[in-house]
Amino acid sequence: MDYKRLAELLFPDVDKTPEDYETMYPPRDLPEGAKVTRLGPSPTGFIHLGNLFGAITDERLAHQSGGVFFLRIEDTDEKRKVEGAVDVVIDTLRYFGVEFDEGALKDGEKGAYGPYFQRQRTHIYHCFAKKLVEEGRAYPCFCSEEELAAMRERQEAEKANFGYYGKWAVHRDAPLEDIERELAAGKPYVLRFRAPDPEGKYFKIRDAIRGELSMPVNDMDFVLLKSDGVPTYHFAHVVDDHLMRTTHVVRGEEWLATLPFHVALFDALGWKPPVYCHTAQLMKIDGGIKRKLSKRKDPELSLDYYKSEGYLPGAVWEYLMTVLNSNFEDWRIQNPAAPMGDFKFSPAKMGVSGSLFDLDKLNDVSKNYLAALDAQTVYDSLTAWAKECDGEYYALLTRDPAFTIDMISIGRGDAKPRKDISHWRQSKEFYSFFFDELFRQEDPWPENVPADDRAEILRRYAESYDHSDDQSAWFGKIRAIAEELGYAPQPKLYKKNPEAYKGHVGDVSAVIRVAITGRQNSPDIWAVSHVLGEERSMARVKNAIG
Repeated sequence: MDYKRLAELLFPDVDKTPEDYETMYPPRDLPEGAKVTRLGPSPTGFIHLGNLFGAITDERLAHQSGGVFFLRIEDTDEKRKVEGAVDVVIDTLRYFGVEFDEGALKDGEKGAYGPYFQRQRTHIYHCFAKKLVEEGRAYPCFCSEEELAAMRERQEAEKANFGYYGKWAVHRDAPLEDIERELAAGKPYVLRFRAPDPEGKYFKIRDAIRGELSMPVNDMDFVLLKSDGVPTYHFAHVVDDHLMRTTHVVRGEEWLATLPFHVALFDALGWKPPVYCHTAQLMKIDGGIKRKLSKRKDPELSLDYYKSEGYLPGAVWEYLMTVLNSNFEDWRIQNPAAPMGDFKFSPAKMGVSGSLFDLDKLNDVSKNYLAALDAQTVYDSLTAWAKECDGEYYALLTRDPAFTIDMISIGRGDAKPRKDISHWRQSKEFYSFFFDELFRQEDPWPENVPADDRAEILRRYAESYDHSDDQSAWFGKIRAIAEELGYAPQPKLYKKNPEAYKGHVGDVSAVIRVAITGRQNSPDIWAVSHVLGEERSMARVKNAIG
């Protein structure tokens, strides 16, 4: 076979050599040990938790080593492409704090290793495809879809492995004259990799997460270029990762099965493969059964869910780090105020058996994260979210910024700050009683306080209330009201001798709490009254008396 003749027939327009591209994309000038990573999403318009999971891994590996993290848009599948999807990818990841050093942008790209959109790199793929044909490592296959389907049926009948290989690779050794005839007739074809005869059944490769793997040597003549000349993922990512000088490839474990394809291609092209890092799939417990997160069943898979609910990006990062690295939680306990960048991320600390995503735990982490923020930071973030996601709430929050900041400040900065809120949408319900437009009585009155006592408690509270009282004096008056009406001034006294009292001072203060906040559980009622002001607080008390 005259492979050079075949290569010219298939790629007459290729005017550059592989050496030209090696010169155009030289090894990067980076410190020793610096890692180059990439995120390569498809522009489908759906950006999910798995993308962020991988992006954080990419970002940490690159930036903590002084390397480069870039964005490459893998848009070779035209059928799945959605208009505006690239903007969605970039905006969503930026919202979650993922910034790229180079790569695709909303209005172009930056960096010396582009184009960063794969469809703009077709000429590069064709150059290396031509090289493989010249060396007898690739060939055209003219099988139709119908022929391939019939082949699969025969393989099934013979209980043979599915695929295009060995005796099933019918165009593998076609004579040049037959190929020329098919080309002259305009018959469509794909370009297939010619799998070499394996020297052994298995090869070994080290995965940065999973350790040493033993995998079957590739024997499939898989497709490199589709019939429209566009490369498959297998071929495109190998060429791109070499020329863009990617050192570490982070991707989901679903790609493990195709790793033999990629190692075979790197070998055929004479390149050293990058370090592969195959992450575990994100799982959840559903009805006691562990299953993969589903786009159809689980809204929490989409990153839009966290944005619309108002989870802070830093809280999501904080939680995902507990999933990504098994030692992160211990580190955080020992370093509660340290920036996350101080943590030494390691792929060796990543799990291999399915990473369990727990929304309840995310909420707990998020509550801790929000509780540590100062009031002004909370105000800025909360109002920015409300402006985009809840116009009514935004109007209330920004009507009197000083009032809102005072409201947010209650219990914040204490030795044990309140941890009531995990995301901003939840905050509307929590803070609703501060706004007359949203205020309502949500909880019943304390069961062991009769209606007559309730009215009397509120009357005496209104009569004795002095807005200038400090917290100690204020509570002293409530204790006096309790004692006058037959309630124990201290819960422990009631506990010792319940027959002697109607209840205790906590029951009395609960009546006042429900009158002012509509709830039996709320932030400190003295602090709440001072934020609401004397007039509004007393109006609620008097309204509750009836």
